[in-house]
Amino acid sequence: MALNDGKQIHSLVLKSGSECFELVGSSLLNFYASCHEIDEARRVFDVLNEKNELLWSIMLVGYVHCNLMTEAMDVFMRMPFHDVISWTTMISGYSRSEDDYEKGLEMFKLMRMRGEAHLNEFTLDSVLRAIGRLKDLNEGKIVHGLSIGFGLESDHFVGGALIELYCNCDVIADAKKVYESLIDPCLNSSNALIGGLIMIGRIEEAEMVSNDMKEMNILSYNLMIKGYAMSGRFEDSKRLFRAIPDRNIVTSNTMISVYCKNGELDEALKLFEQTKWEKNTVTWNSMISGYILNDQPDEAIKLYMTMQRLPVQRNRLTFSSLFHACSCLGSLQQGKLVHGHVVKTPLETDVHVGTSLVDMYAKCGNIIDAKTSFFNISSPNVAAWTCLINGFAHHGLGNEAILVFQQMLKQGISPNAITFVGILVACGRAGLVKRGLRYFHSMDCYGVIPSLEHYTCVVDLLGRSGYLKEAAEFINNMPIEADGVLLAALLNACWHWMDMDIGERVAERMLALDPKQISSYVIMSNIYAGVGKWEEVVKVRKRLRGMEVKKDPGCSWIEVKNTVHVFCVEDRTHPHCKALYAILQDLNANVNCTLEFDSLLSEDETCELVLLW
Repeated sequence: MALNDGKQIHSLVLKSGSECFELVGSSLLNFYASCHEIDEARRVFDVLNEKNELLWSIMLVGYVHCNLMTEAMDVFMRMPFHDVISWTTMISGYSRSEDDYEKGLEMFKLMRMRGEAHLNEFTLDSVLRAIGRLKDLNEGKIVHGLSIGFGLESDHFVGGALIELYCNCDVIADAKKVYESLIDPCLNSSNALIGGLIMIGRIEEAEMVSNDMKEMNILSYNLMIKGYAMSGRFEDSKRLFRAIPDRNIVTSNTMISVYCKNGELDEALKLFEQTKWEKNTVTWNSMISGYILNDQPDEAIKLYMTMQRLPVQRNRLTFSSLFHACSCLGSLQQGKLVHGHVVKTPLETDVHVGTSLVDMYAKCGNIIDAKTSFFNISSPNVAAWTCLINGFAHHGLGNEAILVFQQMLKQGISPNAITFVGILVACGRAGLVKRGLRYFHSMDCYGVIPSLEHYTCVVDLLGRSGYLKEAAEFINNMPIEADGVLLAALLNACWHWMDMDIGERVAERMLALDPKQISSYVIMSNIYAGVGKWEEVVKVRKRLRGMEVKKDPGCSWIEVKNTVHVFCVEDRTHPHCKALYAILQDLNANVNCTLEFDSLLSEDETCELVLLW
């Protein structure tokens, strides 16, 4: 029955005064709940004179299906009785929720403790999926033992959930044991194993399982398409897509992502347009993310502007992707526009959306709004705290970043590897060498093993403050081999402090790693120029010219009247380029921008001088 037809019948019921009767009321309640019109369902529920077990269950299931777990818990607590259906409904609802899936396990434990109902295969299936998302292997084995005790371990629902659990916990051997113990594995169990194998990158084994299946359903095909793409086998993804007898919107969404990951935006867009009225939120998100992945954030925002005019639900991934697009463009105005749309939804306090919002404001130069957005997040996690720390660090506000880091620790949130990168960068920008070294040496206390990125931050920390010898010694004593990025951090410091001796040694190591590393030549040329070694400057330039090394042109952008303008070095494509270059020449003249050693370099060797915004 269509929603409008149902509402017309409801109006007739109201006129007859029979809404409060149990049979009529339960039919209306079930109708609205199945249409996800939960507010209307609640109004019907509240006027019913007597509420039996069925009515309470319909209301509970309605809230759970709408993912309104707070309201569902309120109904559950008011229910005069709790049977296995109501307990399992709550456990299942929490297990499928985006953020509160750990409560699925809590509800299961409470059910067992109270002893109000005996568990069944659906109860075990639900709690195992919650445990799988938690990746809690110990709890999983306990529930696995319970399933054996109740004789339910061979049930297909329980078996599929156990396979998914062990795959999530990266215990594939146990997942295979469960699969092999099933007398006749059903599609659900086979798909669970295929999905688990794909998740950890074992596509060949997933392929073997799919080949052994008596038949594949649409989920099996979708999983394999995704698996092939994740392993870089894009042609196999496309081959399988063409072979699927009956595609659904999930297949199209998966294939749009595959095309985008393979850089085939035209094919992705063609498929996107072919879906027509089938498009759902995932379809739009896949195309938006695809544009961003292929360095077309402006197209992502244009597509969103079309999306928001349609009756399509926007979720956390939609807004997180858009804020990332605005960050890529440096478009503060576009970011504020999207933020205005978020405010009209319940997602403003969502930790994922809020973290993306903080990142956008920080990268677009508005650290004040970044801080405000952070404090609007209901329960900031380590990613949100880290994002704010990074924002302060990259704005050169090292002391503020340290204060945020200390507040995070007081809240009982442990820093992760990315957090330490942010705080080390902050200390480097603020010149807080001793504090930065203390943070570096404290990483072990939080179970974080220093990576090459952390060692690079320490080299930068020492180099910025002029401790070049200490930085060189630090590199020599590192337990891992230095790469070009780390060495470049020290070479840049040598340029800043004009230390030719250490600079030459570092440049030599960089060139040993990559003889065509242009930055080492350019920086050494600048160091030689800074200390008056003009003959060495010429040698470096000639060596560069002989190697035919090319440098990607510098590129930057500016936002004017909600339009982002991109400029590259020596770019002549802008319609007003003559006027721009004329203004630039005037500016150069005003600041006396001249090249110090023109006479030593040929015209081909002249440094990039004309830099547009």
